[in-house]
Amino acid sequence: GICSGKSTISKILKDCGIPIVDADQLGHKAYAPGTSCFQKLVDNFGSSIVAEDGSINRRALGAIVFSEKSKMQELNAIVWPEIRQLIIEEIDTFRNETSNSVPIVVVEAAIMIEAKWYDLFDQVWVVVTDEPTAIQRLISRNSLTEEQARQRLAAQTSNDDRIQHANSVISNDSTTTVEALTTTVNELLLSIS
Repeated sequence: GICSGKSTISKILKDCGIPIVDADQLGHKAYAPGTSCFQKLVDNFGSSIVAEDGSINRRALGAIVFSEKSKMQELNAIVWPEIRQLIIEEIDTFRNETSNSVPIVVVEAAIMIEAKWYDLFDQVWVVVTDEPTAIQRLISRNSLTEEQARQRLAAQTSNDDRIQHANSVISNDSTTTVEALTTTVNELLLSIS
């Protein structure tokens, strides 16, 4: 989920030499001006979501979709299929560009469970944190009010639902150290190699 520590886990994995596919970055790619996804977003949500530089203003789009569930569903119906296809292409690129097939490719995706992308993967690791920690991280990272942070958390699948799809669960609350996370990640890697 949002602000659970997925990026920290990804950095640890990347430091181990494992390729990382970042679904959020692919979302930016999907939204790029000139793409069909960009045009569908503008057609559905209006020109107010276009920033001065011509890109999608994610903050403006977020204000629309996090305030009304049906708008979030519209966004997901447009963007999720595009990102899924980009994930498949990135994985194929990692597997095809190396002389020795890459044994592990990690996909970092906050909405993997909601989007039902887990069918693409052999393993699903879920990183969870408690709600107060997620809210504080979200306020700090995104400069949101507490109410806005709570809205974003409420729009996501619960930790309990995520865990149902997990092969492994990594807990990352406010007291978890990077060293402890690194140990957990290394143990999980050993268990699948």
